[in-house]
Amino acid sequence: MTGVTTPLKGSVGTAHSRVEGYDKVTGAARYSGDIPFGQLAHGWLALSTTAHGRILSVETDAVLAMPGVLTVLHHGNAPRVDTGHAPSMGLAPDPSVALFQDDRVPYAGWPVALVVAETPEQAREAAESLVVRCTEEPHDVAFYAGRPGAVTAADVPHAAAVTEKGDLAAELARSAVVVDAEYSTPEEHHSSMEPHAATARWEDGRLELVDSNQGAGWVRGDLANLFSLDPASVHVTSEHIGGGFGSKGLRVNQVAAVMAATLLQRPVRVVLTRRQMFTLTGYRSPTAQRVRLGADPDGRLRALEHTALNLTSTLSEFLEPSATPGRVLYDAPAHRTAHQVVPLHVPTPTFMRAPGEAPGSFALECAFDELAEKCGVDPIALRARNEPDRGPVSGLPFAGRRLLDCFREGAARFGWADRDPRPGLRRDGRWLLGTGTAAASFAAGAMPSTAAVTAEPDGGFTVRITASDIGTGARTALTLIAADALETSPDRVRVLIGDSDFGPAMVAGGSAGTRSWAWAVTAAAGELRGLLTPGGDIPPEGLTVRSDTTAAIAALAQRERHSFGAQFAEVAVDVTTGEVRVRRMLGIFAAGRIVNPLTARNQLVGGMTWGISMALHEEAVRDLASGALVGADLAGYHVASHADVPHVEADWLTDDLDEDDPVGIKGIGEVGIVGAAAAIANAVRHATGVRHRHLPIRPDRVLAAGAGAARA
Repeated sequence: MTGVTTPLKGSVGTAHSRVEGYDKVTGAARYSGDIPFGQLAHGWLALSTTAHGRILSVETDAVLAMPGVLTVLHHGNAPRVDTGHAPSMGLAPDPSVALFQDDRVPYAGWPVALVVAETPEQAREAAESLVVRCTEEPHDVAFYAGRPGAVTAADVPHAAAVTEKGDLAAELARSAVVVDAEYSTPEEHHSSMEPHAATARWEDGRLELVDSNQGAGWVRGDLANLFSLDPASVHVTSEHIGGGFGSKGLRVNQVAAVMAATLLQRPVRVVLTRRQMFTLTGYRSPTAQRVRLGADPDGRLRALEHTALNLTSTLSEFLEPSATPGRVLYDAPAHRTAHQVVPLHVPTPTFMRAPGEAPGSFALECAFDELAEKCGVDPIALRARNEPDRGPVSGLPFAGRRLLDCFREGAARFGWADRDPRPGLRRDGRWLLGTGTAAASFAAGAMPSTAAVTAEPDGGFTVRITASDIGTGARTALTLIAADALETSPDRVRVLIGDSDFGPAMVAGGSAGTRSWAWAVTAAAGELRGLLTPGGDIPPEGLTVRSDTTAAIAALAQRERHSFGAQFAEVAVDVTTGEVRVRRMLGIFAAGRIVNPLTARNQLVGGMTWGISMALHEEAVRDLASGALVGADLAGYHVASHADVPHVEADWLTDDLDEDDPVGIKGIGEVGIVGAAAAIANAVRHATGVRHRHLPIRPDRVLAAGAGAARA
């Protein structure tokens, strides 16, 4: 056979359907909850209705006598786990994964027992019949700006809690124009289409977990640490994932399944319900933010301060780094960003698409719109006037910063030049019309990863990497990248992912997955291609090359690396009903090398659509009396539906390259949501003349603001 094929036109940069698309639409692709196992038992979690207290008793006798029930696990009989271990991959799991270790109840929805039965129906009926008695202690779930108990957050990787330079008070005093405004965003939830599902079993002395997660190696490491196991004795697979958005790391369902499978010595599956996902899989914390901008009459900044408060649980601290966007977008002689957290009797928040940047860009980009209005300067011109040439906080040079090019291209396509800046002038019947814009940015990171590429005797190639395709099209992107590196066609490349045995690799998160994995695949494929000769034979077992990018990534020149974008929105507002409709959106992005335009556009449009949902719909509310969420399901938690989504167009600039980066990918999974809500809010201001600083922009808020404006 021939080991080297004739070089083809590059696959990267051309549109390709998902390689697993046919399997998904025909049902051949099986998700973690679909895979059959012999002797499979089913677990169902019982959750506390108490918001703060102690468990007095778990009354199991009646439940154990119910049909099909095999066992009830709780704090009195569950296996002990190591709660003091270091986090795997530097990402600390939610403390609730240390299931059933004591009698405390720190929030409503805390897991108090697991009922295991022969069928899911039997497990559910028994769990709902289980009586758990608890003490009731005072609880506090109230979150608001300026509330007592807030403390300065601890630093987290890549995000210091506080940054400051210059004399803020002095520069604000010297400023001719000052914006000082408070903004808020509500609690928001991931609500991925596929629920969290895990099946655990022991086979030949090895723990096998079939799971839905964003990093099989990540989950393996955390499970090994939690149960004091050799990582080599834990095998995690996660082939197909129906969405994650930051919520699918180690969660209680995997831990519960492992505990039960260990006790019963048979496979056990635990699937969370939609309502349980609202409590047990993390969420985006609500934020209370304050932005102060001081500028000269022409809008040039003298001072920028962005402070943010988010809630966390009483168990562990989670920082939603909402004040970080200004560390990249704008500079000023005095520049301060700071974060505080307040512990409450609530579940611990977690990463959610564009953590920090999504809520933070709403506040900062709305404040910039307010500054533009006060200075009488076009919002795009104001941003151009404050464009930094180096990182405002880091001082590092940018490895490509085409933000203003995004604004220029977007403005031309959107028709921005025809915009009259005066609010409330355009009408379409009963609708007031307005347009708005906002900047977007998200870090372009890369983490060490390993990959193996094998030349097979039949002339094909197999790539093995512990990547996760959570719906982004990563499997297809890696196929195209490998094909180009091997100088072959994509149909000769098979990519295997989602298996912890394939070696360490970056998780699907932080918009760094594809970039990190592509680097490892390219390195292995390039080395393999160098070993192949025309007409050379491949051994029966194949010829394999393995890569590790640890050293290469460590040697990468220090730069500010980000994807950038410009968001544009047009809205229609009916001030008699309070209804807000987004009529069109345009996003122009500079996101490095676009591997697959088809799935890339899906990602960007998806992010922008989520921005519509964030601006107008999404809001989780906690009942102060019970401490629990109100309407914890997709009937009570509103998201944008098809009728809410207008024409949404996303495009990108070409030649946005980093000469120091051999891969050239920057990541697109999160930048699409950044700035989208702000662009919509700014458009509502332009339509009505009323500024909305608190999301979502509900009809009742529009009506109240309109009434207030009329009275004024």
